[in-house]
This record gives sequence, C-alpha cells and structure tokens, in this order.
Amino acid sequence: MNWGWFKDLLGPVNDYSTAFGRIWLSLVFVFRLLVYLVAAEKVWGDEQKDFECNTKQPGCTNVCYDHFFPISHIRLWVLQLILVTCPSLLVIMHVAYRKAKEERLREIQGVNYRRIYPNPGKKRGGLWWTYLLSLIFKAGVDLVFLYIFFCLYRNYTLPRVVKCELPPCPNVVDCFIARPTEKSIFTVFMVVTTCVCVVLNLIEATYLIGKR
Repeated sequence: MNWGWFKDLLGPVNDYSTAFGRIWLSLVFVFRLLVYLVAAEKVWGDEQKDFECNTKQPGCTNVCYDHFFPISHIRLWVLQLILVTCPSLLVIMHVAYRKAKEERLREIQGVNYRRIYPNPGKKRGGLWWTYLLSLIFKAGVDLVFLYIFFCLYRNYTLPRVVKCELPPCPNVVDCFIARPTEKSIFTVFMVVTTCVCVVLNLIEATYLIGKR
C-alpha cells in the first residue's frame, strides 16, 4: 500500500466532514494505516517462516499453520481498511457529481443560470443520505471484522504453543508461534482503535440526525 497515494485520495474527505468525521479520519490515518505500514506488517512478516512444529513429517507444519492461521491478520486488516474507506469516496463522488451538474447548467444557461446547489458540499438532500449511510456502512464493516477476528482468534490473542493432530501429522504435535506476545499486543491495539472508530461513526450519525 502506498501511504502518499492513500492520503491524497482521502484528503478531500475533510472538506465535507463534520468534526467527528475529521477525528475519525485522523484515527484511520495515524492509528490504523500508519501503525500497519510502520510496525504491524513487520511483526507478522515471519508468521509462516518461523511457525515450527516438533516433527519432521513432511507437510505437517504447513497443514497446522493453515489450520491455526486460515487468514492472515495482515490481509484481513488490508481488506478492512479498503472497505471502511470506500464509503468516504462515495461522498466525494456525490459532491463531484453536484459540481459537474452545476457546471453543465452554467454552460447551457449562461452566467445568470439558476443554481441547484449553491453549496455542493453542504449535506442536504441526497448528499445527507449518502453521508449518513456511509457512516452506518463504515461502522457495520468494522463490527463485522471484529466478529471475524474474534471467531478466528479467540479473545484476539495468540497462544505460545498450539497442539495439532491433523493428517499427515503422525500424532499430536506441538507447534510454536513466532513472537505471540508482540502479535497479541498489536492485535488488541488494532481492535481497540477499531472500536473507537465505530463509536465515532455512531456519534456522528446521531449528531447528523439530531441536527436535521
């Protein structure tokens, strides 16, 4: 992922967000995307290479790793970040559509045309609904991924040793996860940050409805 490209893409969201939306965007950039790029990706870089089982049986280590890590934390976080930021892009596209419609009217009717959207970025009408639905969608995506993480990795933590008895393992073997404490700390950090983002989305949605 390219930090600069991502920042340029979501930067205009600030222009059309409330104060809560700006705080949410800052959290996504600093505490989720930046932490992922700087630290988390390196922490999980050795998860398969240093996953060891106390057996020489060919294929046993690979099968056990696939069982305990069906989906990588890193890939899940990337998918989560992509899905959670897409609704913000829809808001930008909606504003761009309003501006383009105003421009077409100005070209057709001249300078003294009757403006449909005096302020295209103002959250009224369809844009209000787009913005509200984007908040609900973002909160829903984060909650779904929290549930997925909980189902795959109980309590969001990783044990030091896991026991595996899947074929072709000859018997019950012990497998050792690389740096489980460090991985657990980063996982809990990302989970807490996600929960804060969900709360901010719900507060902003409540604020929009109350203001209207």
